[in-house]
Amino acid sequence: MQENTFQPPIPAASRFIRIGKASIGLIGLDIALNAAARQQLAEQEAAKFLFTQIKEHNYIPSGCAEQYQQALLEAYQKHCGREARGQETGLVIRIFGTGCVSCNRLYTLLIELLDRLGLAADVEQVYDPDEIGRAGVTMTPTLMINGTIKSAGHLPLPAQVEQWLRECA
Repeated sequence: MQENTFQPPIPAASRFIRIGKASIGLIGLDIALNAAARQQLAEQEAAKFLFTQIKEHNYIPSGCAEQYQQALLEAYQKHCGREARGQETGLVIRIFGTGCVSCNRLYTLLIELLDRLGLAADVEQVYDPDEIGRAGVTMTPTLMINGTIKSAGHLPLPAQVEQWLRECA
């Protein structure tokens, strides 16, 4: 009699990291970050450990290993509450939502205001329900600037968004 070796897949959380200008979704990143943090790995050990773990479940283009390791190191530092040394983050804007009309209008408004004000920013739209929940967002669209939620559940007025951008820049 043959033994049944089927095991149901373990749900692996997906999370995004930045590689250059692209946001890359990685299966199991949260799990790997938690495992590295539990082991209290030194930063370079953590980068290698994370890369090995992530490579098992994700496609990594050949020649990009170093970029991925650096991005994973930055994610590990952030996860552990340490900022990357010598790296200024600048203006980081995240829009959390389902891709609805209001979310898209907020994105368009932000791009227009950033252009008019001559500001550079890392703007990311987050559609993944798990990622939205991890950020503590309960209503959409939600606008987050530099880690602080500025509005939730409605489309803010352009003058208010402009004021927030000026304050945070």
